[in-house]
Amino acid sequence: MSPVLAYAFRIDITVDPPTQVSNDPIHGKRQLIPIREGRVSGALEGRVLPGGVDSQIIDRHGLCRLSARYAVETTEGDRCYIENNGLRRIPPEWRARLFEEDMSFFSDIPPEEIYFRASPTFEVYGERLRWLTESLFVCSGQRTATGVFLEMYRVL
Repeated sequence: MSPVLAYAFRIDITVDPPTQVSNDPIHGKRQLIPIREGRVSGALEGRVLPGGVDSQIIDRHGLCRLSARYAVETTEGDRCYIENNGLRRIPPEWRARLFEEDMSFFSDIPPEEIYFRASPTFEVYGERLRWLTESLFVCSGQRTATGVFLEMYRVL
């Protein structure tokens, strides 16, 4: 039987400017992006707590391996920890610009031309959120002017 994806919820995240750890043609670019806040809507409702981070390594070929860790508090007061690991790939003609400091060029790339997928895992502390740990999830992401949004899908 082939897997089916069911839309679960969306996370809109606001970030602060990245801290660039390294940027060279051999090792690529490593940056840490602080997660400031955000909103969660859908089957899960709540807010993204401040203090998370998105750690990114962009290799010399322009492939970005990302690993984000952040916490969510639901409208009922439950909290969960999310670890979201994935890949982002842009069209070849834009890749050299990934090593510049100004990343505003992303808004010039049509969103459908950017591959941005990740696989989140959830750590929960109560029964109301247990469903997050009982299925696999995948997400599709897109950069925004102030951060990123993620659309989470449950694999049925």
